Amino acid sequence: MFKNPSDLERAKLLKEAKNIAVVGLSDNPERTSFLIAQAMQQAGYRIFPVNPKLTRPILGEQPYASLKDIQESIDIVNVFRRSEFVLPIAKEAVEVGAKAFWLQQGVFHEEAAAYAQACGLQVVMDRCIKVDHAILKPSF
Repeated sequence: MFKNPSDLERAKLLKEAKNIAVVGLSDNPERTSFLIAQAMQQAGYRIFPVNPKLTRPILGEQPYASLKDIQESIDIVNVFRRSEFVLPIAKEAVEVGAKAFWLQQGVFHEEAAAYAQACGLQVVMDRCIKVDHAILKPSF
C-alpha cells in the first residue's frame, strides 16, 4: 500500500522545485485548480498550465495540451484530474523526466503511484500542494 513521503521529504521537494506543471488547470478563477495554481505561482513557482481545452494564457502562462509540449524541465506534475485518468498522466510524467508526481487531495491511483515510483519519481497522493506548502513552509 502506498505511503506518502514524510513532512521533511515533502518540504525538501517543495523547496527544491521551481517548475510545476498543473494538469487539469481550469481557466475559471473560482475553480480549485486555478486558485491553487495561482497561490503556488504567488509563492514563487513557475506554473505550466496543462489542459488541451485551454487556448489563451492562464495566470500569464501559455497553456499546453500535454506534458510533452513543455520544453522546460518539470519539477512537479500536479494533477487535478479524476482518479481514473491518472495512469496515462503518470506515464507521460515519467516520459518527460519530471522529478515528482503529485496527486491533489481526493485523487488516488495506486497503480499510477507505483509506476511513477518504480520509474524514479517522488510521489505524493491525496494531498493538497498549497496546504502542504503553507504548513511545511519551505524557504527558497
